[in-house]
Amino acid sequence: MRFLILIFGLLGGLSALADPAFAQGDEIVANLAGGRAIIHVAHDAIIFGAIDQPLEAKSVPPRVAEMDKNHIGIFFGASEWQIPASPKPIRLDRDIPHVYAVDPRYRQPGAGESDLEQLGVGYLEKLRPLVAQLHNKLDLQPDESLLEIVMVGYGPSNYGPEVWLLEYRVEQQQVGASTNYLQTHVLRPRFTQLYPPEKHEAHTVIEVRFPNNLPAVPLPGLIQQNDPRIAKLRGADPRFAKVLESMERGQANKANPEDSADFLRALLPQLAGKAAFIEGTLSEDAGFRWVVPPEEPIERVQKEEDKNRPSDAPTLRRKPNPNP
Repeated sequence: MRFLILIFGLLGGLSALADPAFAQGDEIVANLAGGRAIIHVAHDAIIFGAIDQPLEAKSVPPRVAEMDKNHIGIFFGASEWQIPASPKPIRLDRDIPHVYAVDPRYRQPGAGESDLEQLGVGYLEKLRPLVAQLHNKLDLQPDESLLEIVMVGYGPSNYGPEVWLLEYRVEQQQVGASTNYLQTHVLRPRFTQLYPPEKHEAHTVIEVRFPNNLPAVPLPGLIQQNDPRIAKLRGADPRFAKVLESMERGQANKANPEDSADFLRALLPQLAGKAAFIEGTLSEDAGFRWVVPPEEPIERVQKEEDKNRPSDAPTLRRKPNPNP
């Protein structure tokens, strides 16, 4: 977890990306999504929520898309792009045709091929031509992401639940002698596995933020402090007390999924205040369903299952702990 307090440095660079005043002529403009994603891997289900925190006037909310039949993605950062000649923006959560079948062209020298890398590179290929149209200076730090996808789902071959953070960064190069016209390239995504934890580490609730220095205390900290909002819910329903107890013991994966979904449904309005929020669940048996759907409709992505992927294909995943 990242707990920086100051917010203005990162927002300065990101807001420049979305501000038409920084565009030269008909340069493309990105609309940014900011906020918080909360994920609780309970027993036999994953419960997730997202809270909107606008970064600028034309911010878009965090959006959710089905990346394949076993994973959903929560999109932060430059998830929507407006081309001046087009009346409708391009949305990475639904307007991009994705390629899910494993493609040997994406094999890296000395690295194994994986379905995770395939998903990440699929978004990279669709993001690349959009980013290439940015020619003004972006005041982003080397470790700041342009786009982040929180990928939640289930791994193959009975791997179990998993949560990944995919981070897309950019680099810029000067073209010739001109300092006002830069070439912008998006880099290969960086994969960070957030769940399952390493062996002997606690199983608790996960929170991801964009940008990573939002000032409010993350949910794990609120639970540890027994924040008044947490204490109120703890005393309001014995089921909620059990969910919180499982988190505090580092056994959040043993919580009842229905109780956990109800707990998050009661908690999200307390954390969001007047901001919009969404909630959903994902399980291997029942699939994806909304608890609190977004105000705007979301389109399901149709895909052809990859039936030819060998069960022992190389993967980025850690081996799950057999004795959590």
